[in-house]
Amino acid sequence: MLSFLLNILLMLSLGTILFLVVRALPRVEDDGEKRDKRSFFERWLVSELPERADLYLSNLLSKWLRKFKIFLLKTDNLLGQHLKKIKPRNGKSESNGGGFADMREEKEE
Repeated sequence: MLSFLLNILLMLSLGTILFLVVRALPRVEDDGEKRDKRSFFERWLVSELPERADLYLSNLLSKWLRKFKIFLLKTDNLLGQHLKKIKPRNGKSESNGGGFADMREEKEE
């Protein structure tokens, strides 16, 4: 319990010191040198280029995903047609198969 009270007292004192420092900050004046010169990266971040690039990339990604979806659907259709062609040729009837009954017949032969 004593440790808890000491921690609370420590946090309150740190909060008070921080409050006093923050109140004194507006009184501190700059040396008169304004930093108008921004780096290339800072200027690039505040320009419209990142937004344009993001819009372009999202459009490109959505178009690519649509084309990829169409490719997958066409591939699925081709595989389905191929499986339909193979199914009658495997020597079994149109039914779902006999399961264990077919296996018993094969053993007897």
